[in-house]
Amino acid sequence: MLTFEDCLGLSELTEDEILAIAEHENIPELAALEFGNYLIHTPSGEKHVKRILLEDIAAARKAGNVPHAATLKLVLRRYCQEHHV
Repeated sequence: MLTFEDCLGLSELTEDEILAIAEHENIPELAALEFGNYLIHTPSGEKHVKRILLEDIAAARKAGNVPHAATLKLVLRRYCQEHHV
């Protein structure tokens, strides 16, 4: 049986990116891992994940959660560097 960590190792996303997708889509982490991995293998999927991260940052700012917004900005920066979006 595969664990979350096994699946994470097979994906092209980090755990922080998966957690951001789970937060945005309001789905369990494993479902977010599957969804995110699917997205980045579609023609516009990498941009879609970037948009998810940007929306999460905006939501955190709107909620006044500055530390979470800052964390998500770091996740976004790493994602953009890794995926060239």
